[in-house]
Amino acid sequence: MIEVRGLVKRFGKIIAVDGLDFEVETGEVFGFLGPNGAGKTTTMRMIAGLIRPTSGSITIDGHDLLTDGLAAKAVTSFIPDRPFLYHKLTGLEFLMFMAGLYRLPSQQAAERSASLLETFGLADRAGTLVESYSHGMKQRLVFAAALLPEPRLLVVDEPMVGLDPRGARLVKRVFRELCADQRLAVFLSTHTMSVAEEVCDRIAIIHRGRIVARGTMDDLRREANRPGSRLEEIFLTLTEERESVP
Repeated sequence: MIEVRGLVKRFGKIIAVDGLDFEVETGEVFGFLGPNGAGKTTTMRMIAGLIRPTSGSITIDGHDLLTDGLAAKAVTSFIPDRPFLYHKLTGLEFLMFMAGLYRLPSQQAAERSASLLETFGLADRAGTLVESYSHGMKQRLVFAAALLPEPRLLVVDEPMVGLDPRGARLVKRVFRELCADQRLAVFLSTHTMSVAEEVCDRIAIIHRGRIVARGTMDDLRREANRPGSRLEEIFLTLTEERESVP
């Protein structure tokens, strides 16, 4: 679903992303972890087509993002860490508005909106203004909007921020079900190690713009030489070791 080769992003003299190579397969949840300033959000914004790489290539569902950007973006939904909502619309109105931007036929838009509101536990608040929603409800509404066009790739920056335990469990379940049933790929970044460990099929750890480890939990344990360890311990081992390298 995603193929990244030699990806570099410079901001003046600062190298934010330094030669990344990785793939994300259809039907998997792929975690992208790293300390603050490691290059996670920059990478995600390049994959979403919001900023242009300095060099390298990104291919999404067979479409080169630089030469066939419209086709690549048409199969991608991106949820940033601080999404925007229209607070003077109801939940249903917001989804119908978003469906119009995606140019969904009206009947399909109505059916998809109703189904997603149900999926994310918002059906009973469909006619309520978004401004009255809790933070977690707003976050679930954003997920519903991102899934309206039935994307092939969902890119999510910090998906669990503001969700209560029940909402977080719901979103994790939806991730797994969509990947299994619709062959969606989810590319997510999170600081919540327990979420990544529980949800992700594979994980890449980025540090100072470079990937320092990737693979399944067993692969990461071998890389860190930490058999039986949790992801938090592995993450700290891999990133702290490289902090000490001049």
